[in-house]
Amino acid sequence: MKNQKRSQLEFVVLMAALMSIVALSIDAVLPALPKIGNYLNSINATENQKLITTIFLGLGFGQLIFGPLSDSFGRKPMVYFGFAVFVLASIICVTTKNFEMMLLGRVLQGVGLSSPRTMSIAIVRDSYNGDHMAKILSIVTMTFILVPVIAPMLGQFLLNHFGWQSIFTFNLVFGALIMLWFWKRQPETLRDDYRKTFRLSIFKTGSQNFFRIKSAIIYTLLSGLVTGSFMVYLSTSQQIFQVQYDLGDYFPYIFGSLAITIGLATFLNSAIVMRFGMWNLVNIALLAFVMISLIYVILFWSGVNPPIEILVLFLMLQFTSVAFLFGNYRALAMQPLGHIAGIGSALNGFISTVMAVPIANYIGSFVKTSVLPLFIGFLITGVIGLVLFYSVKKPIREIRT
Repeated sequence: MKNQKRSQLEFVVLMAALMSIVALSIDAVLPALPKIGNYLNSINATENQKLITTIFLGLGFGQLIFGPLSDSFGRKPMVYFGFAVFVLASIICVTTKNFEMMLLGRVLQGVGLSSPRTMSIAIVRDSYNGDHMAKILSIVTMTFILVPVIAPMLGQFLLNHFGWQSIFTFNLVFGALIMLWFWKRQPETLRDDYRKTFRLSIFKTGSQNFFRIKSAIIYTLLSGLVTGSFMVYLSTSQQIFQVQYDLGDYFPYIFGSLAITIGLATFLNSAIVMRFGMWNLVNIALLAFVMISLIYVILFWSGVNPPIEILVLFLMLQFTSVAFLFGNYRALAMQPLGHIAGIGSALNGFISTVMAVPIANYIGSFVKTSVLPLFIGFLITGVIGLVLFYSVKKPIREIRT
């Protein structure tokens, strides 16, 4: 029994580590955005936000490649191939002196990182089912989310002592260590009876199967809405705290404290999801998400930013509800997709991410002198989310002995 527990613990930590490469590549760069922009002759803060959103664009498109291929060739080879793309993309980012080439490098980084991100979810779906799957995904997501607690501080340290290029170098070394661990310890999880002979038609047939399942589509769209609203925060957080509030030195700590909030809420979700079920928790969290943003919009409609303590309180409450949505949306979408977990995970990630990028870019373009547009964005995406959520029947929970 102890060995089984230890094995499951290692599995969860390893899956989270695969995802953490993605989080580190996004969040460690945040403190360096102005420096990178200056180096590449881009002084527009709104343009610099694209250094964050473009990696998400790559994450979305890359999943369409690696997910279906993994249903034929297995999960592990796709992880290795994706990391190789990430290595090449990182070299482009470190060596270029052109802003557009940097954006291309960030897109390619996203393409490469989409593989460990998608494969970790597919591997969890291969290994677990139902609310148990949601529990594992919540723990994995929690560890993934906790990376932003240290990532900006790490990025700030590397930036101050070794220059912004060292952030990309560190991510490469960290990723290589995770790859070594994955190679040594993680067996292939794709079942032989689910393995599909590779044909170009598997993209078509897998997609057709996915789009026949209404609940998978709706929960994927919901993932896109919540990811988009959260991505607005990610891409504008440096501007909000460093420019609007002039708290540049405290930015890593504020960002980290909000990440801790998400991590703790995600841990709470993992602890209670088996008891209350995914659907019930999403229902409460989505209502809270809408109400919190509505209260902020009413209180601060003038556009004048509240004291930093009030803003952080609202963001903590908002991200607590977000934490209950992330993992449960993904698990609800993946639940009926066990027979096409690879392409199912890919389409889920692709659609939600490709939805999220324009949402983040559009709303983020209004976040210049006030935080109000951020919460208006939360409110609109939340209301649309409620309409979609109630259009799907509540799933019948599995009876377990």
